[in-house]
Amino acid sequence: MKLIEFVTANWMLILIALSSGGMLAWPLIRGGAGGGTLTAQGAVQLINRERAVLVDVREPEEFATGHMIGAKNVPLNLLEEKLAGAVKNKNVPLLLVCATGARAQRAVAMAKKLGYEQAQAVSGGLKAWKEANLPVEKA
Repeated sequence: MKLIEFVTANWMLILIALSSGGMLAWPLIRGGAGGGTLTAQGAVQLINRERAVLVDVREPEEFATGHMIGAKNVPLNLLEEKLAGAVKNKNVPLLLVCATGARAQRAVAMAKKLGYEQAQAVSGGLKAWKEANLPVEKA
């Protein structure tokens, strides 16, 4: 009986606690952890600390207009055939990038099927990279 009294007396606090817990858990439920997305700053850390390999999955014409320094261009439609040739070591972190992040997310699923377990998409793509004032080069 005391539990019912407690709940009725504190229903608002319980509701706040449940909703804040839900907001904290949402990225995990949505797939943010292990779902393969990474911020631009997180990508820089992986490149510097773990020698992550950057693969740009945009078309060659898009890649030529500007890309992350050191990125390899493997268009999304050729990823399954050409990724193994471009990135031989399947154990290194693999960072996939496109213009905004949508194609890179599809590329993560493809790369993981090919055995690249550490494949991640750079969230926001090249757009987020540029907004973070990170270096870009032209082909």
